[in-house]
Amino acid sequence: MSETTEALPTKTTMFGADWCRDCVRSEALLNSLGVEWEKIDVEKDPAAAERAQAISGRLSIPVVQFTDGTFQVEPSDKDLKAKLEELGAL
Repeated sequence: MSETTEALPTKTTMFGADWCRDCVRSEALLNSLGVEWEKIDVEKDPAAAERAQAISGRLSIPVVQFTDGTFQVEPSDKDLKAKLEELGAL
């Protein structure tokens, strides 16, 4: 995980695409946990793909950015849930 120089998001934000199995899995977990989050589809918005790459330094998705400025790339369900617990989002 790393920090970005962009403004901190007000809620957890996931950059992903509907065809991405890891994105679908992370989205399902966020929904099942009742977390307030925002999905940004990198297929529908090319600028969003560039933002995700700028945040993570990688081309992989999903990129999940948290309210503390940290992010995870292709997180496991365990890692994603642990980070949300750390932030008090659950």
